[in-house]
Amino acid sequence: MPYSHVFQEIPLHRPNTPLLDKIDSPAQLRLLTEDQLPQLAYELRAFLLYSVGQSGGHFGAGLGVVELTIALHYVFNTPEDRLVWDVGHQAYPHKILTGRREQMPQIRHQDGPAAFPRRAESIYDTFGVGHSSTSISAALGMALAARLQGNLRKSVAIIGDGALTAGMAFEALSHAGDVRPDLLVILNDNDMSISNNVGGLKNHLARILSGKTYNSVRDSGKSFLSNAPHLRELVRKTEEHVKGMVSPGTLFEELGFNYIGPIDGHDIGTLVETLENMQSLTGPQFLHVVTKKGKGFAPAERDPIGYHAINKIEPKPAQTPAPKAALPKFSNVFGQWLCDMAAVDDKVVGITPAMKEGSDLIAFARQFPDRYFDVAIAEQHAVTLAAGMACEGAKPVVAIYSTFLQRAYDQLIHDVAVQDLDVLFAIDRAGLVGEDGPTHAGSYDLSFLRCIPKMLIMAPSDENELRQMLYTGYQFNGPAAVRYPRGTGIGASIQQEMSLLPIGKANVVRKGQKVAILAFGTLLHAARHATEELNATLVDMRFVKPLDEELIAQLARSHELLVTIEENAIAGGAGSGVNEFLQAAGLDIPVLNLGLPDIYVEHGKHQDLLKECGLDSHSILDAILQRLQQNTAALRLATSP
Repeated sequence: MPYSHVFQEIPLHRPNTPLLDKIDSPAQLRLLTEDQLPQLAYELRAFLLYSVGQSGGHFGAGLGVVELTIALHYVFNTPEDRLVWDVGHQAYPHKILTGRREQMPQIRHQDGPAAFPRRAESIYDTFGVGHSSTSISAALGMALAARLQGNLRKSVAIIGDGALTAGMAFEALSHAGDVRPDLLVILNDNDMSISNNVGGLKNHLARILSGKTYNSVRDSGKSFLSNAPHLRELVRKTEEHVKGMVSPGTLFEELGFNYIGPIDGHDIGTLVETLENMQSLTGPQFLHVVTKKGKGFAPAERDPIGYHAINKIEPKPAQTPAPKAALPKFSNVFGQWLCDMAAVDDKVVGITPAMKEGSDLIAFARQFPDRYFDVAIAEQHAVTLAAGMACEGAKPVVAIYSTFLQRAYDQLIHDVAVQDLDVLFAIDRAGLVGEDGPTHAGSYDLSFLRCIPKMLIMAPSDENELRQMLYTGYQFNGPAAVRYPRGTGIGASIQQEMSLLPIGKANVVRKGQKVAILAFGTLLHAARHATEELNATLVDMRFVKPLDEELIAQLARSHELLVTIEENAIAGGAGSGVNEFLQAAGLDIPVLNLGLPDIYVEHGKHQDLLKECGLDSHSILDAILQRLQQNTAALRLATSP
């Protein structure tokens, strides 16, 4: 079978990989001859397809960097030389080649490898990632530290064309051009943007520009020009224009980098030769590599967005059950609401930082293209863009994941909240997100939003409440946020008519005695079991800010224990807000705060993680019973003679 074979299906059984099986470290990889590398690339791609089929996970990006990953570990002396992968979606081949091959079918599962590079997992994972556009800054820091230590190790940042749109990446490029360390930045342009210019001429040019002959002549010319300053600018401009005619690297040259490329990222011979040449160059180097996302798997090549990640391939049952009607995801409810709102109000604009599919803005983008703004991976810009629009009478809705809103916290406060602007934040992926782990969990949004003055913060318990809260937040005069989880709800009936919720008013779901459970968000349903077992009061709090202080005071006076429940960090979260109110009001009642513990919750299935955090239905009941026993024991101790 030729090594350029394109797979049509994901292998259901472990493929035969005799060459790959011998490699448990890059040192063993470097023992291969260059002629063996195409076979290794074929086997690595086959194994990657198989293992992701067993585990689910990020898919297309890894397929696209198989040859690049092999070439990097073949040329550079890893782990002494530092490879920093941006985001980490493409790091599965790296993990396979660095001693984790047989664990890969368990990636993203509890106790299996993490979805992204992690320093604690392997010495080859030089920097923990998950959010985009951090690699150049991190690799620059490593290069500068090496220079201070007198160490000659190399630092390499591998960044995608999408991640390069973020301002942080350009801040790092600008700084590198100023301090001029021995740093290699590799742009993995996977044909989703930037450039399609690949071919023999480009590859030949890269060999010339990275070769010793060209660079020795270039250095000699610099030495000559130091004694002829009147010619320096002329020669510099001439070189720049010659390179600019055949490469798109003028921008990077202006930032102080020596630009090489673009080259074919699937031509392993060209990759190895170019990297070997560049290894001896000093100062900031920039290599532009063009790859194809999903390379080698036909469906992913045709649909790179749809195959960004896949679910685990489950075995087919003997009898196919009748398909169940699919419940809408919370993101689907948001996407439909935004379309409905835009149809009746031409002030609506939708803004997202590269989360069109994830936030379900597909229909909105199609129906209202002039009011849809995808700013790419630029969360800070997204928020300030919304602020600027709001200043001019538009009604911006920012669709953003909780974990990514962290990156725009200053803009949220300084540009939106301080100016009291009408911006609605639709915060998706709030709470735990399962297999993607702590870098993607929305564990802190209630804590970091709650301290902002005048901020309206809501947490729906079901799909219909989400729709009505979005409408309420949209009509609110000032900054508002609705945070909702990943995945589907309970299948609540969604009222098409949009109605305003009374601001700061909770909903008493069930009246009981002794214990009152105050639930913020979808954990309301996990609390029902405890409510029924204890004959407790159950409240859908709905509003995190402002709290329903009147109801909380009433419950504090008529119950023996208040329990707050949220899928957010306990520290500073909604329960903390209840505690603060009770203390300020002089209401002395025991309070049990249930939420995410003060740890980074690792990857795994969402329900398993909730149980681990004590937030499944049985754990909630057990925690309340234990607290009631403690309260009884404390009361006996206090009243004993």
